[in-house]
Amino acid sequence: MTDAREEFRWEVPQHFSFARDVVDDLARHDRRALIFIDNDRSLRTYSFQDIALASQRYARVFAEDGIDRGDRVLVALPKRPAWIFTMLALDRIGAVAIPCAEQLRAKDLLYRANHADVRAIVACASNQSEIDEIRTGAVTCKQYYLSEADATGWERLDSRAERAQPLPGIDAASDEWSYIIYTSGTTKDPKGVVHDRAYSFAKRMQARYWLDCTPDDLVWSTAATGWAKSLWNVLLGPWSCGSAIVMHDGGFDPAERLDLIRDLGVTVLCQAPTEYRLEAKRDDLGSRWKLPQLRHCVSAGEPLNPEVIERWGDAFGLTIFDGYGQTENSLLIANLPGDEVRIGAMGRPTPGHDVAVVDEDGGLCATEIVGDIGLRGEPPTLFKGYLHDEEQTAATRRGEWYLTGDRARVDADGYFWFVGRADDVISSGAYRIGPFEVESALLEHPAVAESAVVGSPDADRGNIVKAFVVLRPGYSASDALVRELQEHCKRVTAPYKYPREIEFVGDLPKTRSGKIRRVELRERELDRKGRSASSGQV
Repeated sequence: MTDAREEFRWEVPQHFSFARDVVDDLARHDRRALIFIDNDRSLRTYSFQDIALASQRYARVFAEDGIDRGDRVLVALPKRPAWIFTMLALDRIGAVAIPCAEQLRAKDLLYRANHADVRAIVACASNQSEIDEIRTGAVTCKQYYLSEADATGWERLDSRAERAQPLPGIDAASDEWSYIIYTSGTTKDPKGVVHDRAYSFAKRMQARYWLDCTPDDLVWSTAATGWAKSLWNVLLGPWSCGSAIVMHDGGFDPAERLDLIRDLGVTVLCQAPTEYRLEAKRDDLGSRWKLPQLRHCVSAGEPLNPEVIERWGDAFGLTIFDGYGQTENSLLIANLPGDEVRIGAMGRPTPGHDVAVVDEDGGLCATEIVGDIGLRGEPPTLFKGYLHDEEQTAATRRGEWYLTGDRARVDADGYFWFVGRADDVISSGAYRIGPFEVESALLEHPAVAESAVVGSPDADRGNIVKAFVVLRPGYSASDALVRELQEHCKRVTAPYKYPREIEFVGDLPKTRSGKIRRVELRERELDRKGRSASSGQV
């Protein structure tokens, strides 16, 4: 892979539409594009022709309702074909898609809707009630679309699309905005990460060199919709290389997942580290399942434990290739096919990315010296900035370097080794969780006077969310109150953010200026549980 890294050059076209230039081109041939498995295990296969036609009809519906170039549309759909049709349709008309997790609650959705000045919202039956709550507060939203369900005050998107005439779409410039993806922060509300159409084009690098996609592959990336990784590996990447993909609208069960990988004939697999960990815990991993068609496995979201990689290799004879990237960019560092994989290392920079470890002055750190991970230049994978936040955008720069917020060291052979996060964002399973959001939810409960949230080491998830809570007078610590606070957080914010552990304390460590010292609380947890399980890679 050395030659690819040295010879690679970005060749982004002046105009680009993923739907028109990739999907419609693939639709010229009768080829499989998608295998969709419903939560009841029913299966349906879509061709690229099916995908192209459906997304063109969705585009017509949006255009008929006045959604235009540059308008922002919040998409809160689960892992179902309607998510794909909607995202491609918005690409066709030049609208800006804001993918959001289906699990987000009213408070999260209202913030995003107003911060991004959304014109429309696309939702489903499971989150309809949450969005109904925000109608009066979402001041710029004009249209509400519901998929696969009927409700008063909502447009039935899929039914209208079935009757609509196809609309291929516009010819948009590559520097026009395409996505706003919200990512958690440590002390403020979530940040809106802006990407343009060149980002969509650039995802083929990741698919080609890391996922190793070919037109003969069936690729399953298990990422949930609403996250950057779902764009990387579910939608934009594999289809850029002509591969077919799998989408499963069911929860994760290790045995079912392995059954489906076998039965569907998946050849390329991208899973979250937590999923690999839980599968690797099974005593019958290598005896019950044989996966002869699976040829390549990757993982991203946080560091994968060496013992899991070894266990997977013993069971299936395959190495899991770790990768590192962010919502703000793409796959920056990875173990690529053809490289020597050093267990525990992040890998080396991917083609098209000039990545290094830099010091406080922006100079290159010497070998084995810990510093900040930086990206030099303006590759098309790099975000355009944080929406409405020039100060935070500028804070990511140190001279010619974009700083990822993570720290690492580089060995003599150019392999990066992750050290830790430079901020307080918690990486738990496949999720990136800002402590501020959880702390804010806790403070809405009448029993809570103060709270601080940190990541606590966990063997399966890398970290879990732990809350330190100071109670108001008149309230007493109890197991019942722990459960009450956990359920409160699930209602106020997305369920995956709730604190799995709560410790009641008399006070919180603070600086002289009154800022909570989360770093001190993290150190306590590391000392209490041991440092081997701790991780923070995004």
